[in-house]
Amino acid sequence: MLSSLNLAVVLLVATGGASGPARPCRCSALPPAGLKVNCSFLNLMAFPHLTSDTTELHVSDNQLTSVPPGAFDGLVALEKVSLTGNPFHCDCGIQYLRNWLRKNGGVVSGEPTCSSPRSVAQKAISELGDDYFSSCGSSSCSDGMLNAVTGAMLGGLVLLLLWGLRRARASSITLNIGRKHSGMETDSLKPKHRRGRGSGPPGALLDSDEFTLGEDPERPLLNMELLPQVLEVLHRKHNIKIKLP
Repeated sequence: MLSSLNLAVVLLVATGGASGPARPCRCSALPPAGLKVNCSFLNLMAFPHLTSDTTELHVSDNQLTSVPPGAFDGLVALEKVSLTGNPFHCDCGIQYLRNWLRKNGGVVSGEPTCSSPRSVAQKAISELGDDYFSSCGSSSCSDGMLNAVTGAMLGGLVLLLLWGLRRARASSITLNIGRKHSGMETDSLKPKHRRGRGSGPPGALLDSDEFTLGEDPERPLLNMELLPQVLEVLHRKHNIKIKLP
């Protein structure tokens, strides 16, 4: 026999889905250890929460539009269920109830039907075919796969950009100048001015920050006293290191 304390808890939990003034479900004990829960005609808009020892459940003639997934999974002692008279909306959310009705049709008293959409109105929920729910499962799987692939691609792109930026900052260019170049006998290091050759003061070569290795021995040679300044500019602004022997 169900204890009075347990029965009070069931009464409280079973009325949690009611709208408007609280109207408790009528509960009664069924021997040897069962429970009958009658929630019919209570204008319920949400499926009530029940205990695992519920043997009979009556939720007919309410305002239920769906049954949440897993609602019946814990009711292992259930022997009789009545769901008729509810305006069930038969979209993807009704698939759980359809599957449960097909597996447990023997305990269902009366056949719950769809109220909407119009294409399946008054049709028994258990008669909805798998093709009716075909778009539900495939859409969910494809959306999940698309989200996963998109997230992976974006993550990889971000990592690639960060890696490239780090390499760019850490990279340097090293030029090894041999003795024949350092002796300034044949080749010269000459400034390449943006404003044309011969314009501006002699120190203007440090502002251009752009140099080329000359190959014409006829050209004026760079004063070796300016070479340290040139190397400093290249290293500081362009991260180019020139090693002299």
